[in-house]
Amino acid sequence: MINLQGFGDQIIRGAITTVEVALASLAMGTVVGLFGATAKLATSRALNRLADAYTTVVRGVPELLIILILYFGGTVALTALFGEYVEVDAIAAGVFALTVVFGAYAAEVFRGAIIAVPPGQIEAAQALGLSKVQVWRLVILPQMWRYALPGLGNLWLVLLKDTALVSVVGLDDVMRKTSMAAGSTHDPLTFYTLAAGLYLLFTSVSLLGLTLIERHASRGIRFSD
Repeated sequence: MINLQGFGDQIIRGAITTVEVALASLAMGTVVGLFGATAKLATSRALNRLADAYTTVVRGVPELLIILILYFGGTVALTALFGEYVEVDAIAAGVFALTVVFGAYAAEVFRGAIIAVPPGQIEAAQALGLSKVQVWRLVILPQMWRYALPGLGNLWLVLLKDTALVSVVGLDDVMRKTSMAAGSTHDPLTFYTLAAGLYLLFTSVSLLGLTLIERHASRGIRFSD
């Protein structure tokens, strides 16, 4: 039995915060990724360049630097706006930063998934008189999700682990709570091992869920030999 020396409740709260931040970033990052993919495939050259610049910059800069830049940049912007020092909330900064990062990678996953939808089905839907919105809703979106799920699943696992980076700006996640416990008790091995076990638990449960989701999405699909 692990002796948590009174830090058990704090670590549990930190674990809950980690999951909440990851889920919020997943939801908003998915929306950002869809818009990014749509912009990359749009006929507008301005939208193409804007989306390309976004994904290139975010994917080319370490996640930790993006978190620090957005956190301190947000503080500077709000301070200038209100005329007095305003510190960005750690949870809001964490969700925003992880959303920006997840959205950039998700945009590429969605772009590839949209391209993978057979063009003939899109042309057939247009020939039947369906509007662009109907083609997206009835033909493209239902099929692209199946192609995108493996990539999105991998991004979700990375996102879960990236939440640990947000602890540097004060987010009371499982990483920060275990770090505080390790420093207070001078027993880093126990608490960092516990943190590793919690992240492994999160990813294991996620892998099980992703397997079930992919299996559900592939119902009725026949794969040729």
